[in-house]
Amino acid sequence: MSADTPRTDQKEMIRWLWKGYMRAYRLPLALAMLLMLAEGLALGGLSYMIRPMFDVAFSSGNTSSIIWVAVIVAGIFIVRAFAAFGHRVLMVHVGQRVAAKLQTDMVAHMLTLDSSYFRDNSPGTLMERVRGDAQAIATIWEVVLAAVARDVVSLLALLGVALSIDWLWVVVAVAAAPVLTYPMGILQKRVRRTTTDSRGAAAQISTRLDEIFHGINSIKLSGTERHEQSRVDREISAFAKTHLQSQANQGAIVAMVDIIAAVGFFGVLVYGGLQINAGTKTVGEFMSFFTAMALVFDPLRNLGKVSGGWQAAIASLTRIRDVFAQSPTILSPAKPAALPGKAAQADIVLKDVNFAYGDTPILRDASFTAEAGKTTALVGASGAGKSTVFNLLTRLADAKSGEVSIGGAEVTSLPLDQLRGLFSVVSQEALLFDESLRDNILMGRDGVDEATMKHALDTAHVADFIPRLESGLDSPAGPRGSNLSGGQRQRVAIARAVLRDAPVLLLDEATSALDTKSEKLVQEALDTLAKGRTTLVIAHRLSTVRDADKIVVMDQGRVVDQGTHDELLERGGLYAQLYNLQFQDGGDASDKTSMRKGKTYLPTETKEPPRWSFRGILSGGLWRKRG
Repeated sequence: MSADTPRTDQKEMIRWLWKGYMRAYRLPLALAMLLMLAEGLALGGLSYMIRPMFDVAFSSGNTSSIIWVAVIVAGIFIVRAFAAFGHRVLMVHVGQRVAAKLQTDMVAHMLTLDSSYFRDNSPGTLMERVRGDAQAIATIWEVVLAAVARDVVSLLALLGVALSIDWLWVVVAVAAAPVLTYPMGILQKRVRRTTTDSRGAAAQISTRLDEIFHGINSIKLSGTERHEQSRVDREISAFAKTHLQSQANQGAIVAMVDIIAAVGFFGVLVYGGLQINAGTKTVGEFMSFFTAMALVFDPLRNLGKVSGGWQAAIASLTRIRDVFAQSPTILSPAKPAALPGKAAQADIVLKDVNFAYGDTPILRDASFTAEAGKTTALVGASGAGKSTVFNLLTRLADAKSGEVSIGGAEVTSLPLDQLRGLFSVVSQEALLFDESLRDNILMGRDGVDEATMKHALDTAHVADFIPRLESGLDSPAGPRGSNLSGGQRQRVAIARAVLRDAPVLLLDEATSALDTKSEKLVQEALDTLAKGRTTLVIAHRLSTVRDADKIVVMDQGRVVDQGTHDELLERGGLYAQLYNLQFQDGGDASDKTSMRKGKTYLPTETKEPPRWSFRGILSGGLWRKRG
């Protein structure tokens, strides 16, 4: 939706907000509005009491009349104080509850959306929707309802007092109002537009700060502190500019009210003063009218603020509705199927699969089978489509055409939770949350006993470093696991996979970024985890796939060859070329030693190459020659 939201859309959004979030609080809202009515009427009563105070109490010199008027005026102030306190507490309560539910529902809805939604929208933008826009709506509703109940009633009560004294004086006081109607309409549109721009700029700041704080080491090592500082400075300056414009336009609306007040008071003072001098009006009448009109412009000013604030709220509400208008395309089928057999015995099959991001093709008629209980490696250059295969298996994306199946059942026919429950994933960058290690391993899983947890910790070699942490398993992992080393993060991720105990294991360069010592420990953990499971491995270093049961060679989205390491070398082709090229450009130390001895494996060689341990498949560790 644009910033200039049509009135029909505004009504629809307000109806949606009321039915979904505010109607549940109608009783406290009704009580708050009654208290606002009391506060509004108190202002009218106060201005009305000015007339008897001057014309009866002061002019007569009667002490009892003075006390009587004083008691009533004091009572009005007391009622106003309690009413104001009560409705403010109630409105803050309702506003914050509404904001909290909006935020919770938005996050819940976002979690159902496709991964592409999060590629198209930056984290800062989404955080601004959840936090900034929801809070803005909660705050403005406090102001809007206060204006509808308190300020409108105050306005009517004060105008009633003024009209009871002299309707012609009222006409003189508000004579300038129609002249400013058009410019106020223009200002309201500007408020809506500049508020939209301001929220967008705030989202950019959030995104930039998120990138800086999570990439602080890279920034320091590359010496780009000044560059990042200048980028943040530009973002903050842009936000300050748009926010200033928004506030200036809202302030201009309030200033318009003051201009009306200035013209009106000038006219009343001149016209009313002449009447008092002529004896046709009393001082009490003039003071009561003057007080009423002076107080009238306070609720008018508040209503002017509401006008600007309402436009800002509509802008926020529009963006929130845009979030809820997004629908996931990857859903569980209406009539889900079940796996024909046991998941541990299910082959994974891709048949003529095509996939594209936008207009960019990623997979082209890709076909291969990963047999149950065996290890299948995917190799190829970056961008060949290896990670996309993982995404299609887990339905983070759906193929455009072709068939992706597990055990004979297409992945699109299985319930999403059941499908994703078949997989454990360990990737190069183990994602840890800013929680305790225990929470990161459990990932919300209940009912895990100490024996099961100990087995996971021992299997993943997490138990090796836990005693060195101050709070043991309850030690905080830090933002994105920053309190742990790379190897420790990987071991925590493996412990998570052990607890998950899924039949299919997906490894995406799980140890390629680790040092030798950490690599060895993680390799051992992965060896244990992979036993008896269907394992798919993404590998960029070909030294990691020598012992795989099958190697699938991919190039520009196509499966160009597949077989064992020996078979692929015998046939020549892309795998053999990459194999030799990689070692010539700097393979492992053992590879270079073999090359110096004249043992490079060219496609035409018939000599059987050495065999290597399964451990090397998973991470590219040191090769161990057998026999």
